[in-house]
Amino acid sequence: MRPARQSDLRARNLATVLGSVAGSAAPVSRAALAARTGLTRATVSALVEVLLDGGLLAESAPPPPTGAGRPAVGLHLSGERVAALGVEVGVDHLAACVRDLSGAVRLRRVQPAEHRGSPAPQVLARSAALAADLVAEAGREGLAVVGATWAVPGLVERGSGRVLLAPNLGWRDVDAVALLGAAADLAGLPVAVGNEAALAAVAELGPPGIGAADGAGAGASDFVLVTGEVGIGAGLVLGGRPVTGARGWSGELGHVSVVADGPECSCGSRGCLEVYAGQEALLRAAGLQARAATALGGSGALAALLAAAEAGDAATLAALARAGRALGLATSAAVNVLDVGAVVLGGIYAPLAPWLCEHVERELALRVLRARLDPVRVLVSSRGPDAAMLGAAAVVLQRVLERPAELLAPAS
Repeated sequence: MRPARQSDLRARNLATVLGSVAGSAAPVSRAALAARTGLTRATVSALVEVLLDGGLLAESAPPPPTGAGRPAVGLHLSGERVAALGVEVGVDHLAACVRDLSGAVRLRRVQPAEHRGSPAPQVLARSAALAADLVAEAGREGLAVVGATWAVPGLVERGSGRVLLAPNLGWRDVDAVALLGAAADLAGLPVAVGNEAALAAVAELGPPGIGAADGAGAGASDFVLVTGEVGIGAGLVLGGRPVTGARGWSGELGHVSVVADGPECSCGSRGCLEVYAGQEALLRAAGLQARAATALGGSGALAALLAAAEAGDAATLAALARAGRALGLATSAAVNVLDVGAVVLGGIYAPLAPWLCEHVERELALRVLRARLDPVRVLVSSRGPDAAMLGAAAVVLQRVLERPAELLAPAS
């Protein structure tokens, strides 16, 4: 076995110390870090100085003295220098955010748009321009954006980021990473592409130190997130880790057939969940297309559905009940196969949950074999429609936590 090089050992120890701070609910002292990591106090102190100089850690104000001796100074993740960009390409919008290393959202933009049938290079160029604007604005606030992830509603090849199929966008075999990498505005910025529902699940789970406390899945180690917009996707978490399947293609819940001979779906199959519970299906069934069209983008559709539901509109309530039953039918199959403990409703389903949950819960209770022994929890996303871009930024920040040495100057 090849002995570890000094640089490898340093990189591993930096990640250990930074990860220990990230996993702490409160600022942690150098002495506590030494006890937790098994490293000597001298080693911890030296590593902490490197992380402080690199802007990854910051010192908390010491507590008031309570007796003899000097109070220990606590350490926490710094939100003042390193940041990540998350971008979502939706069917009817672009969205992007910048999160600092503490997990705080520093910048957020949402632009209504119509992307059905638009060429992928054109859409990605618009998203790159939005991203570049946020990177520049972050720079003016003293933040260095160290990477970006794009969230796309479709099958994304793991590793390459190639969008193999995105039915609602009309994309097939799009080398999104190459197109984004060619954008002059993003020169030098590491870019990745992932499935929007899988990234939304990351946001709900909350990587250590990146907003874990307030995600709907923070208290659950096994759950399926169902996120609804024009399309429907699912993000799976097992054992506290996102699971995307052998090739990264899992989660296409919207194309699970809930009625064998139902209406044709945009994917070419029939009776898909999207036909009954997708945003467009809800608007059609409720007779709200015209009202939603007055405000371009998903926010207009959601506003129309919420207003009609709150007013007790019979057609809207019936459409939501049908959608809830279809969601319950599809997710019950997932729970029976995967034995997850919770279903999380995200995207437009989060604000619509008051009219959906009853129907989802009824189907789960009826169709999940283990429900009589251990009922399946139905939770509501705390991230809502922002989940995909928040998760996209979080995976960049997680890489910083796991490999801080890549951002820091080598030891002299």
